[in-house]
Amino acid sequence: MSKEKVTRIGVSLPPDLLAEFDDFMAQKGYATRSKALADLMREALLRHEWEEEDTEVMGAVTIVYDHHTRGLAARLTDIQHDHHDSIIATTHVHIDHDRCMEIILLKGPVKAMRTLGDRLISARGVLHGKTIFVATGNEP
Repeated sequence: MSKEKVTRIGVSLPPDLLAEFDDFMAQKGYATRSKALADLMREALLRHEWEEEDTEVMGAVTIVYDHHTRGLAARLTDIQHDHHDSIIATTHVHIDHDRCMEIILLKGPVKAMRTLGDRLISARGVLHGKTIFVATGNEP
């Protein structure tokens, strides 16, 4: 197993910011500041890459909704059928008597996937939702 080359750098930070960062590291379970900083840098670079409209991503839209809301299930299904070429799979879970959760897996250009996620989350009756993406490294 070859050891990956690394470059050492120095970083100057205010003491209170470093203390907050060390607390963050401990909560997330990071063993070293280097690993935590590298992960945050990668995340920032990916976010920057996603600003390009044609960057291909895979993602998940997670929504929790009240299934008693009139017409909501049909609306969500219609939205998904309108985008059948971007939706890989959907998982539906019954949380309790009134609430359901769906996880919709997506693949496509980031702008279109963000718009689709926003459309699902903003449907009347959806209690809350979140969309997350990962870059595929492919252009559409």
